[in-house]
Amino acid sequence: MWKPQSAEAVAYQKIGRSVSRALSTGCPGAVFIDGTRSVPQEAAGQARLYNRFMTDPLIIAGREFRSRLIVGTGKYKSFQETARALEATGADMVTVAVRRVNLDRSKESLLDYLDPHKYFLLPNTAGCYTADEAIRTARLGREVGLSDWVKLEVIGDQATLYPDVQATLEATRVLVKEGFTVLPYTSDDVVFAKRLLDAGASAVMPLGAPIGSCMGIQNAVNLRILREVISAVPLILDAGVGTASDAAIAMELGVDAVLMNTGIAAAQDPVAMAGAMKHGVLAGRQAYLAGRMPRKLYATASSPLEGVVR
Repeated sequence: MWKPQSAEAVAYQKIGRSVSRALSTGCPGAVFIDGTRSVPQEAAGQARLYNRFMTDPLIIAGREFRSRLIVGTGKYKSFQETARALEATGADMVTVAVRRVNLDRSKESLLDYLDPHKYFLLPNTAGCYTADEAIRTARLGREVGLSDWVKLEVIGDQATLYPDVQATLEATRVLVKEGFTVLPYTSDDVVFAKRLLDAGASAVMPLGAPIGSCMGIQNAVNLRILREVISAVPLILDAGVGTASDAAIAMELGVDAVLMNTGIAAAQDPVAMAGAMKHGVLAGRQAYLAGRMPRKLYATASSPLEGVVR
C-alpha cells in the first residue's frame, strides 16, 4: 500500500535532485563547494543541507559536532590553499600545532585564515617528545586563548612517529587534573586505551598506520577490538588515511570519527581530495549504521526462485 512520505524524506529527495542537476549541468554563477565540481550558490547551500541529512552528530565531552571528519592544518602549499581545503572537507573541528604557528600575529599567521566562529580550533602538541614538553605546550595553547581542549601527542620514535604511550598517559593525568579536555593520540593497544580512559581522556585516538604514511588501515582487527571495548568516549582514528576509501573503511569498522592531514594536504589536488574525504566519511558512517550483510562462502541468487514461470 502506498504511504505518504515524510516531509524530511521529500526534502531529502528534492535537495538530491537539485544538487544532481547542478553537478550535471555545470551552470554559470558557480561557487566551489567540494573541490570537484562547481555548482550554483543556491545548490551549494542545499548540498550542505543534503549532507546534514546524511549524518548524525559527533559528541565529544558534551560538545556536538556536525562533521565526523577532523582535519589538520599543516603541509599545505599556502594558507589560502589550507582555507579552501578546510572549506571543502565540511569539517567543523580543525587541529592547530601550537609550536608551529605564529601565535603573536606579528606576521601573517595560519590563525588569520581560521574563522573561530566557523571552526572549533583544537590545539595539538605535535613535535613533543616528552610528557613535560607536551604539558607546557598545552598550557601555552590555553594561555594564548586557543582552547582548553588539546589533541595530546607525545612522540616516542622519530623514524615511525609512534606515540610514547607511557608519556602520553602521564601527560593525560596531569592535564585532566588541570581542567583540560584531552584527546590523546595513542597506539592500538587496548590495555593502554583503558588506562587513558581511567586517566580521564575524553576520546581515544589510535593510529591506523604511521603518521604521514598514507598507507591506509593496517590494523583493522585491533581497531575492531577497540570498538568493542571503547564505548564511554569516542574512538577516533588518527593517522594513516591516504584516500577516501581509507576513510570509508575506518568508518565502516565503527570508529566515531577520522582525523587526517597529510592525505589531503599532500594530494595532487588537495581541495578535490578534501571533498572526496568528506564523502568517504559520510559513506562509511552510513554503511556502518546500515549494517552490512554477512559474508558467505557460496553464491546466493539475487532473484528468488519461488514463483518462477516454468
